[in-house]
Amino acid sequence: MTDSTSTFSALAEPNRLRIVDLLAGGPLSVGEIAESLQLRQPQASKHLRVLLEAGLVEVEAEANRRNYKLRIEPLKELDEWLERYRRIWNERYDNLERYLQQLQVNPKE
Repeated sequence: MTDSTSTFSALAEPNRLRIVDLLAGGPLSVGEIAESLQLRQPQASKHLRVLLEAGLVEVEAEANRRNYKLRIEPLKELDEWLERYRRIWNERYDNLERYLQQLQVNPKE
């Protein structure tokens, strides 16, 4: 992962995480984001700037509007990083499941 620290830091703030969730539905202007999250526009702009600096969003100019769009690449990198831990937990759950099944077959152990 290129810069997981800035990605995690950007996503650690609840409003920024909510913005990412909103942008998963498609590009939005800062005004639309502010209205949806019931934030003042300067607050929404501040959060968008952090997401932009972390590489999680990009801006597209459309006439006199700036639309913010989610960038998929950093999220794919984050998913790849998390996959290692998913495998560990899946293995542990599988071991637990086998152990519980063994207890049902041999309850005296």
